[in-house]
Amino acid sequence: MRAGFRRYLAVMHARNIEFLRDRTALGWNLLLPVLLVAGFAFLFSEQAGETYKVAIHGADFPADPSAAQRRQYVEKFPLFAMKYIKFVRITNLQTGLHKIRHHRLDMLVSLEGGQRRYWINAESKKGYILERLLWAAETGRSAAIPAQSRYVKQVEQGRKIRYIDWVLPGILGMNVMFSCLFGIGYVIVRYRKMGALKRFQATPLTAFEFVAAQVSSRLLIILLITVLVFAGCNLFLDFRVYGSYLSLFVVFALGALSMVSLGLIVAARTTSEEYANGVLNLLSWPMLIFSGVWFSLEGLHPLARSFAQWLPLTHMIDAARAIMNDGAGLVQVSWHLLVLVIMSLVFLLFAASIFKWDRF
Repeated sequence: MRAGFRRYLAVMHARNIEFLRDRTALGWNLLLPVLLVAGFAFLFSEQAGETYKVAIHGADFPADPSAAQRRQYVEKFPLFAMKYIKFVRITNLQTGLHKIRHHRLDMLVSLEGGQRRYWINAESKKGYILERLLWAAETGRSAAIPAQSRYVKQVEQGRKIRYIDWVLPGILGMNVMFSCLFGIGYVIVRYRKMGALKRFQATPLTAFEFVAAQVSSRLLIILLITVLVFAGCNLFLDFRVYGSYLSLFVVFALGALSMVSLGLIVAARTTSEEYANGVLNLLSWPMLIFSGVWFSLEGLHPLARSFAQWLPLTHMIDAARAIMNDGAGLVQVSWHLLVLVIMSLVFLLFAASIFKWDRF
């Protein structure tokens, strides 16, 4: 028993020394949590993390009102006096209605034309709460304002999108991202560490053939899993897909290709599994946060929205949502597809240029 315990301590000590000597892996394990905390603090701070999003259609409304400006507009819209509400200005009413239907805004208010109107999505819980708050505020000051100056609810025309229909493309995209990045990047790193790639190098197999086989295998598996997950969930929740299933498949195929190509960059020269795990997490978590998987980026800091456009997951999710929720075709989402193709080519070319077989 005592000898077994000594062997256990020896192995544990050796593993600890191995990890601590791997400076890159140690650095990522220390740096990644700090970066995640900083990202969440930026997104969900007191200033940037308001609970509700209200769009104001009115030319005289400031684009990003301060607390003092809010107080000036309380007479026009009583919710200006409340905290935790993000107010944004829009100039196109139809754009605002589109965002209401897609849960990107919780309420739309129009102050133009001498008529005070508001819209909400009947499927939105936040819209329901905002409507009740507006009613309560209007009731409390009803004696002080004329009836024609009170807000009137407008009936929204067009299809209403359930939150589950809106969030589904994000969930599928998230699954594709994690499966591609870790499935291709982590596996090749393990092959290199075990010396398997060095043995492959001694065969007639070329680097292009090996990489192409890995990419094809991962794409086939991921697309098959995505189709099965979608079909299985659809049996229980009855998702509404207004566009073509073939177009949706093309979007996820190109999105998966871009993710696999990105994972290849990590696997091209990396020899440490711990280091690869840190880099892959550093790539995946910002995409998970900034690509609008769970919540709309509407009303967030402009830098956050600009950064999101550089992420392949953003374009995959936006294109999939346009097809599923709006019935868009490949022509309507061609911009997103073009970005995914360009990203895939750039990632693949860079990964091929730095790829090596062995650990040295």
